[in-house]
Amino acid sequence: MNSTPDVPDVQAVAASSGVSSSKLYETFIEVIRKTSTELPQDVIDCIEAGKKTEEKDSRGAYAMGIITQNIGLAKVKSQPLCQDTGSILFYIHYPSHLDAEVISETARQAVAEATKKGYLRQNSVDSLTGKNNGTNVGPGSPTLHLEPWKKSHFDIRLMLKGGGCENVGAQYSLPDTRIGAGRDISGVKKCILDAVQQAQGKGCGPGVLGVTIGGDRATGYLSSKEQLLRKMNDTNPNPELAKLEKECTDAANELGIGPMGFGGKTTLMGTKVNALNRLPASFFVSISYMCWAYRRQGAEISADGTIQKWLY
Repeated sequence: MNSTPDVPDVQAVAASSGVSSSKLYETFIEVIRKTSTELPQDVIDCIEAGKKTEEKDSRGAYAMGIITQNIGLAKVKSQPLCQDTGSILFYIHYPSHLDAEVISETARQAVAEATKKGYLRQNSVDSLTGKNNGTNVGPGSPTLHLEPWKKSHFDIRLMLKGGGCENVGAQYSLPDTRIGAGRDISGVKKCILDAVQQAQGKGCGPGVLGVTIGGDRATGYLSSKEQLLRKMNDTNPNPELAKLEKECTDAANELGIGPMGFGGKTTLMGTKVNALNRLPASFFVSISYMCWAYRRQGAEISADGTIQKWLY
C-alpha cells in the first residue's frame, strides 16, 4: 500500500475560523469509521421489522438472520460491514467564509488515512489500467459535494455505496413502450417496479430505492442518490409522492423476491422519491438502489472541528 500523504496544511481554515486542522482531519476519519462499521438505527429498525415478516426456517429468514449477525459483529469489531466499502460520497455544508479547497483536501487525506486504518477497503482503481494505489484517492474518489451556507457549523454527511447495488440502478426515458409506461405517476410506478424485477435479488437486498422524476440524465441520478440521505421513517411532504413511495414498497414486497433474492416478503425496506423540473421533450425516471448495508451517516460539526451530534 502507498504511504498516506501528509495531513494537508489547513491554516487558511484555522486563520479564518479557529478550526484546528488536526481536529477537522480526525473528525472526518471518525465519520468515515462510523459510517463504514455501524448502520444507523433507523435502518436497523427496518431490517428487524423485515426479519419478523419472514416465515420461520425459510431461506428469507436465514438471510435476514445472517444480515443481523453481520451488523452486530461489524459494530463490535469496528470493521467494515461489507468487503465492498464502495463509492465514497460526501455531502458537505460548510460556513461560507471558509476555503472549500482546503476542506476538500482534508476530506481526501482523511479517506487515505481511513483506508490505511482498515475502515475502508482498497476499492478504488484506475479505470484505464486497473491499478490500485491503495488509498481510495484519485480522480472522482472520493466524490465531494460542497455547498456553502450562512450557518457557523458544518453539516457533513457520508454515503458508502457498494458496486453491487450501484450496478442495478436504472434510468428510464418515458414513454417506455417496453413496460407500457406513460408520462404520468402510473408510468413512474411501472418504472420503479420494473427496476426491482430486473434486479431480481442482485444488489444485496433487501434494498432501498432513491428515485427522481424529471431533471436531465445527470441531475436525475445525482438527485436520486440524495434521496438516500433521508431517514427511513420520514414522510414525503408531497402527499402524491408519499403515496407513491408506500405503494411501490408494498407492491415490491408482494413480488416474492425476498432478501438476497432467496424468496420472501422483504424485497424493499423503503422507497424515497422526489421530482425535479424537466424539459418538455424529456421525462426521465432515475433510480438508485441501496443494499441492506445502508451505510450513511452524518454529523453536525462545530467551527472548531468538534462533533456536536450525529444526524442518524
